[in-house]
Amino acid sequence: MAKQLNLYVVRHGQTYFNIYNKLQGWSNSPLTEAGIADAQAAGERLKAIPFAAAYCSDTTRAEQTAKTILAAQTQPAPQLVTAPFFREEFYGYYEGTDIAQAWYVAGAPHGVPTFKAIEARYSIGKAKDFLKEADPFHQAENNAEYWQRVDQGFDLIRQNPALQDGDNVLMVSHGNTLLSLMERYGQGKYDLSERPANGSLTQLLLTPDDIQVVRYNQKD
Repeated sequence: MAKQLNLYVVRHGQTYFNIYNKLQGWSNSPLTEAGIADAQAAGERLKAIPFAAAYCSDTTRAEQTAKTILAAQTQPAPQLVTAPFFREEFYGYYEGTDIAQAWYVAGAPHGVPTFKAIEARYSIGKAKDFLKEADPFHQAENNAEYWQRVDQGFDLIRQNPALQDGDNVLMVSHGNTLLSLMERYGQGKYDLSERPANGSLTQLLLTPDDIQVVRYNQKD
Protein backbone atom coordinates (compact mmCIF):
# COMPACT_ATOMS: atom_id res chain seq x y z
CA MET A 1 0.00 0.00 0.00
CA ALA A 2 1.28 3.46 -0.86
CA LYS A 3 2.09 5.36 2.31
CA GLN A 4 1.71 9.02 3.17
CA LEU A 5 3.97 10.55 5.80
CA ASN A 6 3.43 13.64 7.95
CA LEU A 7 6.68 15.59 7.69
CA TYR A 8 7.33 18.20 10.40
CA VAL A 9 10.06 20.47 9.01
CA VAL A 10 11.80 22.88 11.41
CA ARG A 11 14.27 25.54 10.35
CA HIS A 12 17.39 25.38 12.52
CA GLY A 13 17.87 27.89 15.33
CA GLN A 14 19.57 31.24 14.82
CA THR A 15 23.32 31.12 14.11
CA TYR A 16 26.08 33.69 14.20
CA PHE A 17 26.15 33.81 10.39
CA ASN A 18 22.42 34.63 10.52
CA ILE A 19 23.22 37.63 12.70
CA TYR A 20 26.10 38.68 10.45
CA ASN A 21 23.94 38.30 7.31
CA LYS A 22 26.31 35.82 5.67
CA LEU A 23 25.57 32.94 3.32
CA GLN A 24 26.12 29.65 5.16
CA GLY A 25 25.03 26.88 2.83
CA TRP A 26 27.43 24.04 3.58
CA SER A 27 29.49 26.11 6.02
CA ASN A 28 29.10 25.60 9.74
CA SER A 29 28.19 28.39 12.14
CA PRO A 30 27.20 27.62 15.75
CA LEU A 31 23.84 28.42 17.26
CA THR A 32 23.60 31.61 19.28
CA GLU A 33 21.92 31.70 22.69
CA ALA A 34 18.79 32.83 20.84
CA GLY A 35 19.27 29.91 18.44
CA ILE A 36 19.38 27.42 21.30
CA ALA A 37 16.17 29.00 22.60
CA ASP A 38 14.64 28.62 19.10
CA ALA A 39 15.41 24.90 19.19
CA GLN A 40 14.09 24.52 22.74
CA ALA A 41 10.86 26.32 21.80
CA ALA A 42 10.41 24.04 18.80
CA GLY A 43 11.00 21.04 21.04
CA GLU A 44 8.33 22.26 23.45
CA ARG A 45 5.81 22.69 20.62
CA LEU A 46 6.52 19.23 19.23
CA LYS A 47 7.13 17.26 22.42
CA ALA A 48 3.81 15.41 22.24
CA ILE A 49 4.14 14.44 18.56
CA PRO A 50 5.17 10.77 18.33
CA PHE A 51 7.93 10.77 15.72
CA ALA A 52 8.68 7.48 14.01
CA ALA A 53 11.86 8.83 12.39
CA ALA A 54 14.02 11.97 12.41
CA TYR A 55 16.32 13.44 9.76
CA CYS A 56 18.54 16.47 9.35
CA SER A 57 21.46 17.75 7.33
CA ASP A 58 24.96 16.95 8.53
CA THR A 59 25.64 20.54 9.56
CA THR A 60 26.16 21.38 13.23
CA ARG A 61 23.32 23.92 13.33
CA ALA A 62 20.81 21.37 12.04
CA GLU A 63 22.09 18.54 14.22
CA GLN A 64 22.06 20.63 17.39
CA THR A 65 18.53 21.84 16.66
CA ALA A 66 17.29 18.31 15.91
CA LYS A 67 18.88 16.80 19.02
CA THR A 68 17.35 19.54 21.18
CA ILE A 69 13.90 18.86 19.73
CA LEU A 70 14.21 15.11 20.21
CA ALA A 71 15.45 15.54 23.80
CA ALA A 72 12.15 17.22 24.64
CA GLN A 73 10.01 14.27 23.47
CA THR A 74 7.57 12.88 26.01
CA GLN A 75 7.88 9.42 24.41
CA PRO A 76 10.94 7.47 23.25
CA ALA A 77 12.60 9.46 20.48
CA PRO A 78 13.83 7.88 17.23
CA GLN A 79 17.49 7.80 16.30
CA LEU A 80 18.53 10.89 14.34
CA VAL A 81 19.66 10.26 10.76
CA THR A 82 22.00 12.87 9.26
CA ALA A 83 22.69 13.07 5.54
CA PRO A 84 24.23 15.54 3.07
CA PHE A 85 21.04 15.32 0.97
CA PHE A 86 19.34 17.63 3.50
CA ARG A 87 22.00 20.36 3.40
CA GLU A 88 21.23 23.92 2.38
CA GLU A 89 22.07 25.09 -1.13
CA PHE A 90 25.84 25.08 -1.75
CA TYR A 91 26.94 28.65 -2.46
CA GLY A 92 30.41 27.70 -3.71
CA TYR A 93 32.84 30.62 -3.82
CA TYR A 94 30.27 32.77 -2.00
CA GLU A 95 30.08 30.62 1.15
CA GLY A 96 30.51 32.99 4.11
CA THR A 97 30.04 36.09 1.94
CA ASP A 98 27.76 38.97 2.92
CA ILE A 99 24.34 38.03 1.54
CA ALA A 100 23.63 41.36 -0.14
CA GLN A 101 27.04 41.43 -1.82
CA ALA A 102 26.74 37.86 -3.13
CA TRP A 103 23.31 38.36 -4.64
CA TYR A 104 24.35 41.69 -6.14
CA VAL A 105 27.20 39.98 -7.99
CA ALA A 106 24.85 37.21 -9.12
CA GLY A 107 21.86 39.31 -10.08
CA ALA A 108 23.14 42.72 -11.21
CA PRO A 109 24.28 41.48 -14.66
CA HIS A 110 20.65 40.44 -15.21
CA GLY A 111 19.17 43.74 -13.97
CA VAL A 112 18.13 42.33 -10.58
CA PRO A 113 20.62 43.43 -7.89
CA THR A 114 19.02 41.75 -4.85
CA PHE A 115 17.73 38.28 -3.98
CA LYS A 116 14.20 39.67 -3.64
CA ALA A 117 14.46 41.25 -7.08
CA ILE A 118 15.66 37.99 -8.61
CA GLU A 119 12.82 36.09 -6.95
CA ALA A 120 10.22 38.66 -8.00
CA ARG A 121 11.25 38.83 -11.68
CA TYR A 122 12.50 35.28 -12.16
CA SER A 123 12.45 32.67 -9.40
CA ILE A 124 14.42 31.25 -6.51
CA GLY A 125 15.52 28.51 -8.85
CA LYS A 126 16.91 31.09 -11.27
CA ALA A 127 18.78 32.72 -8.37
CA LYS A 128 20.68 29.45 -7.94
CA ASP A 129 21.51 29.43 -11.67
CA PHE A 130 22.72 33.05 -11.52
CA LEU A 131 24.96 32.36 -8.51
CA LYS A 132 26.63 29.39 -10.18
CA GLU A 133 27.15 31.52 -13.27
CA ALA A 134 28.80 34.23 -11.14
CA ASP A 135 30.96 31.79 -9.15
CA PRO A 136 34.50 31.99 -10.59
CA PHE A 137 34.93 28.28 -9.75
CA HIS A 138 31.39 27.37 -10.91
CA GLN A 139 31.04 25.14 -7.86
CA ALA A 140 27.85 26.69 -6.46
CA GLU A 141 24.82 24.49 -7.06
CA ASN A 142 22.49 25.50 -9.85
CA ASN A 143 18.80 24.68 -9.58
CA ALA A 144 19.02 21.29 -11.31
CA GLU A 145 21.98 20.17 -9.19
CA TYR A 146 20.29 21.34 -6.02
CA TRP A 147 17.09 19.40 -6.60
CA GLN A 148 18.92 16.32 -7.81
CA ARG A 149 20.55 16.19 -4.37
CA VAL A 150 17.60 17.24 -2.21
CA ASP A 151 15.19 14.85 -3.93
CA GLN A 152 17.46 12.01 -2.83
CA GLY A 153 16.78 13.09 0.75
CA PHE A 154 13.03 12.83 0.33
CA ASP A 155 13.45 9.46 -1.36
CA LEU A 156 15.56 8.32 1.60
CA ILE A 157 12.60 9.08 3.87
CA ARG A 158 10.07 7.47 1.52
CA GLN A 159 12.12 4.29 1.26
CA ASN A 160 12.56 3.82 5.01
CA PRO A 161 11.03 0.34 5.48
CA ALA A 162 10.25 1.00 9.14
CA LEU A 163 7.84 3.84 8.33
CA GLN A 164 4.13 3.11 8.03
CA ASP A 165 1.29 5.03 6.43
CA GLY A 166 0.42 8.07 8.54
CA ASP A 167 3.66 8.13 10.55
CA ASN A 168 5.11 11.43 11.76
CA VAL A 169 8.65 12.31 10.70
CA LEU A 170 10.85 15.14 12.00
CA MET A 171 13.14 16.94 9.55
CA VAL A 172 15.40 19.87 10.48
CA SER A 173 16.16 22.02 7.47
CA HIS A 174 17.36 25.42 6.26
CA GLY A 175 15.93 28.77 5.19
CA ASN A 176 16.61 28.71 1.45
CA THR A 177 15.54 25.07 1.30
CA LEU A 178 12.18 25.93 2.83
CA LEU A 179 11.73 28.80 0.37
CA SER A 180 12.66 26.47 -2.48
CA LEU A 181 10.11 23.91 -1.28
CA MET A 182 7.40 26.56 -1.12
CA GLU A 183 8.25 27.74 -4.64
CA ARG A 184 8.11 24.20 -5.99
CA TYR A 185 5.14 22.83 -4.04
CA GLY A 186 3.31 25.80 -2.50
CA GLN A 187 1.11 26.52 -5.56
CA GLY A 188 1.81 30.25 -5.29
CA LYS A 189 0.12 30.57 -1.90
CA TYR A 190 3.10 31.77 0.13
CA ASP A 191 5.15 34.95 0.37
CA LEU A 192 8.66 34.05 -0.79
CA SER A 193 10.06 37.54 -0.28
CA GLU A 194 10.75 36.87 3.43
CA ARG A 195 12.86 34.09 4.86
CA PRO A 196 11.16 31.65 7.24
CA ALA A 197 11.89 32.27 10.89
CA ASN A 198 14.54 30.34 12.80
CA GLY A 199 12.83 27.56 14.72
CA SER A 200 9.65 27.85 12.68
CA LEU A 201 7.55 24.83 11.74
CA THR A 202 6.45 23.84 8.27
CA GLN A 203 4.28 20.76 7.84
CA LEU A 204 4.32 18.72 4.63
CA LEU A 205 2.49 15.63 3.44
CA LEU A 206 5.01 13.35 1.78
CA THR A 207 3.40 10.96 -0.70
CA PRO A 208 5.11 8.41 -2.96
CA ASP A 209 5.32 10.86 -5.86
CA ASP A 210 4.52 14.32 -4.51
CA ILE A 211 4.82 16.78 -1.64
CA GLN A 212 1.85 18.79 -0.37
CA VAL A 213 2.14 21.82 1.91
CA VAL A 214 -0.10 21.69 4.98
CA ARG A 215 1.23 24.81 6.74
CA TYR A 216 4.31 27.01 6.44
CA ASN A 217 6.56 29.04 8.73
CA GLN A 218 4.54 28.75 11.92
CA LYS A 219 5.99 29.64 15.34
CA ASP A 220 2.81 29.14 17.41
